[in-house]
Amino acid sequence: MQKLTAVFVMLLLATVAFAQKKPVLSPAASATCKFADGKSIKVDYSSPRAKGRKIYGGLVPYGEVWRTGANEATTFVTDAGVTIGGKDIPAGNYTMFTVPNADKWSLIINKKTGEWGIPYKYESDEVGRYDMSVSKTSGPVENFTISFHEMGKGCHMYLDWENTRATVEIKEKK
Repeated sequence: MQKLTAVFVMLLLATVAFAQKKPVLSPAASATCKFADGKSIKVDYSSPRAKGRKIYGGLVPYGEVWRTGANEATTFVTDAGVTIGGKDIPAGNYTMFTVPNADKWSLIINKKTGEWGIPYKYESDEVGRYDMSVSKTSGPVENFTISFHEMGKGCHMYLDWENTRATVEIKEKK
């Protein structure tokens, strides 16, 4: 009976230890821009943490395609046709990549969906590349964050991390 009790206790402890999950290093996050007519853009991404590392020009090299977050490729889903930099993007499901540089970024919208995010090998599926402006944040940003600021017939999309903000204006196509 004592052996049975000991085995039961060991199984119980093993089950509890197995059930404890590791903390998610880059948790899922999302951002939404809602247009006046109820249509929207939704971006789903994984939000890595800086953890004292040099981000741009270090962990995220300048001049190379970045999956714009961690883990799976960042999704860009719009139920409205939109315009970025004077170029049209039809309503649909896309992935979003960027090419960071110290003074200017490029936003890439790609038709290929469902991939892990690296290595980038989908240039033939690009809808387009769009210029993003770059500025300094008011202070350090620990968690990579994508957000929208709604304004008029569109919104600004902000990508903030470390001490950098990349911005692009997105308008609903009417």
